[in-house]
Order: sequence, then structure tokens, then C-alpha cells
Amino acid sequence: MTTLAIIDYGIGNLRSVQKAFEHVGAVAPLTEDPAEILAADKVVLPGVGAFGDGMKGIHARGLADVVRAVVARGTPLLGICVGMQILFEVGEELGEHAGLGILPGRVRPFAIDPALKVPHTGWNQIEPRADSPLFADLPAGSYAYFNHGFFCAATPGDTLATADYGGAYPTIVGRGRLYGIQFHPEKSQAVGMRLLRNFVEKG
Repeated sequence: MTTLAIIDYGIGNLRSVQKAFEHVGAVAPLTEDPAEILAADKVVLPGVGAFGDGMKGIHARGLADVVRAVVARGTPLLGICVGMQILFEVGEELGEHAGLGILPGRVRPFAIDPALKVPHTGWNQIEPRADSPLFADLPAGSYAYFNHGFFCAATPGDTLATADYGGAYPTIVGRGRLYGIQFHPEKSQAVGMRLLRNFVEKG
């Protein structure tokens, strides 16, 4: 059975993410212990809230280099929502904040038609743009649940899927065995469970 470490850095809906992974058959303890994180088969970096608060939580627990080490080792890692955003170099939410710098790019506010509400909240389609094990048995145009006011301006080579909200933007990113999902798979019903199962079984 695959063992996941879900990183607890003081931000996020950790229990709902944990329950979602348990639903797809993974042992998924919450932990801030570097040794436990580094020993896991796969690692999850969840998060809701602000980019700056997420980075404060990471630094307060001494986990920045641990996350970088996980990626450098080639251990599969999945960032969810703010956990995806802090993988990038800079976040522009409530000022400018340095991220983990594992992926190039900035996390920027939506600058869109004022008729569209920010944050982007609700169901939207995800469109695969590259091959990925995350997309196994997932139909193109599947709907997922979003709740965010900022997006990751990733490079085209790291963009695995996009969504459209006043224009297309990266909503799933990846490089090697590192993945990030902007929407909430734990709230996205069968589509979200399929993505999480694919990460556990194929990622």
C-alpha cells in the first residue's frame, strides 16, 4: 500500500484532503516531521488561504528545504491550491512574497472582465494540454471545483491543463514527478477522486 505524507504546515483543510486520499486507498498521515516526509512514498502539499501565510508556515517549521529535497530525490509530490502556488518563485497576494522557487513563474491576480467575479469560485472545465499520468481515465472537459483569486503564470512546458476564466490559465502543472493542482480535488467528486487515485497509483 502506498504511504503518503500530507505536510501539515498550519494552513489548509487538511482533514478533508486526508479523507479523500484514504477514500482512494492510501495511508495518508498528517505530519510536519521532516523524517516522516522524506521517508514517504509520495508527498502532498495541500493548502487554502494566502500565499504569504503558507510560506510563513513552511519556514516556521523548517520545511522549505525538506520540500525541495523531496522534489530533488524524484519522490512524487502533489501541491493542491496554495500548495501548488508556493511551488513557484513569487506570489503577488497582499504584497510580494518569495515562494519555494521549485517551478519558474509568478502567482498573479486575475485581471479580467469586471463582470466576472474574483475569487473564481465554483465549477469549471479542465482541459488537458499535455500527456500526464494524472489524466488516466479522465475525460477531457471534466468539471472540477475552484476557489481562488490568484493563478500560477507557469511556463508552457510546465502546463499540463488549463481552465478558462476570462482567458485560459494553467490549472494543473507538472515537471517530472512534481505536480500541482489549482482546484480542490477533494471537493470535485468523481473527477477529483480519479485525479487523486491516479497520483497514488501512477504519479
